[in-house]
Amino acid sequence: MSQVRLKDMVNHPPHYAETDNGVECIDAIRAALGREQFIGFLRGQVIKYQWRLGKKDSAVEDNRKAIWYANKLDEVLSNELEA
Repeated sequence: MSQVRLKDMVNHPPHYAETDNGVECIDAIRAALGREQFIGFLRGQVIKYQWRLGKKDSAVEDNRKAIWYANKLDEVLSNELEA
């Protein structure tokens, strides 16, 4: 599996390539859950991808997904500091 494919599967997986009326799935989840629940969702995703590291397809891909969700969590928490 090439590094380019791994990056695409993390940042732009084909099953999320389409948006509904210009809305990304992660943004719809955030809007539906509200701040506190969205933070919990992101933390859960980090745990999930770290937990299954090396047990499914690609350990590198799972690690990168965990990092992607951790970065999204950092973005949400950092926005509070800037406000």
